Amino acid sequence: MKKSEDPLINNPNGGMPRLLEIMRRLRDPETGCPWDIEQDFASIAPYTIEEAYEVADAIERKSWGELEGELGDLLLQTVYHTAMGEEKGLFTFETVTKAISDKMVARHPHVFGDENRDKSAEQQTIDWEKIKAAERATEGPTGALDGVAVNLPALTRAVKLQKRAARVGFDWPDMDGVLDKIVEEAAELREAADLTYEDQVEEYGDLMFVMANLARHLKIDPEEALRAANTKFQRRFAGVEAKLAEMGKTPSQSDLAEMDSLWGQVKMDERSK
Repeated sequence: MKKSEDPLINNPNGGMPRLLEIMRRLRDPETGCPWDIEQDFASIAPYTIEEAYEVADAIERKSWGELEGELGDLLLQTVYHTAMGEEKGLFTFETVTKAISDKMVARHPHVFGDENRDKSAEQQTIDWEKIKAAERATEGPTGALDGVAVNLPALTRAVKLQKRAARVGFDWPDMDGVLDKIVEEAAELREAADLTYEDQVEEYGDLMFVMANLARHLKIDPEEALRAANTKFQRRFAGVEAKLAEMGKTPSQSDLAEMDSLWGQVKMDERSK
C-alpha cells in the first residue's frame, strides 16, 4: 500500500487509534523517523515537562485557541512514553488508561460508590489523601515523605513534603511560627555572606524552603505566585523601557536612579487604570 493511501493515517477523524498508529510508524525501526527511533524515556522526559508548562502558560494567558494545540502536544508525550513501554514489554496505552481509570473510580467512592457526596471540596481532598496513604501502605512499610517525585519543581516539591510532614504532626500550629523562622533564616543568610558559596547555597535553600511553608499556610501556590511576580516584573520593566524610548534612551544609557524613578511611574500608571 502506498503511504498516501493509508486509510487510518490519513483519516482526519481517526481519533486515538490514528494517533497511536502514527507513533508506532514513527518508531518503526525500519521505516520510521531516525530521530524518533533514537529516543528513550530519559530523552523524552524533558519534552514532557516542557509541554506541561506550555499548557499551564496557555491557561495563565487565557489563550484558549493555543490551549487546544498545547493539550495535543502533551497528549503526544503520553503516547510517546506508552509506545516505548509497549516496545519494551512494560505496559501499553491500554493498560495505562485502565490503570488511571481504576484509580479514579477507587479514589472517588462518593461518586462511583456508596459514600455520601455531601461534603466540602476540602474534606474530599483530605479523604483523597487518606485513600492514597492506604494505597501506599499496601506496598509495604514506607516513610511519611516517601513517594514525592524528585523531579517536581523545587517549590512544589517543598510544599508536598511539608504537607506530608504536617499530616503526622510535624508542623507549626499557626503562621506566626513560620514568620519567626523566616526572620531567623534571613539572619543566617546575611551571616552567610562571609562564608563559602556552598554555605550560602544551603542558607538560601533553607530560606526558600520556609517561604514555601508560608505559602502552604496561606494556601497559596508558590509556583503560581512566583510566575505572577515574573509576569509583573516583565510588564513593568517593559514600561520602563517604553518611557526611556520616549526620551530617546535605552536602559544601557540610563542608570539605576532614573530607571527606579520610571519604575515608580509605571506602577502609578497601572494603579490609575
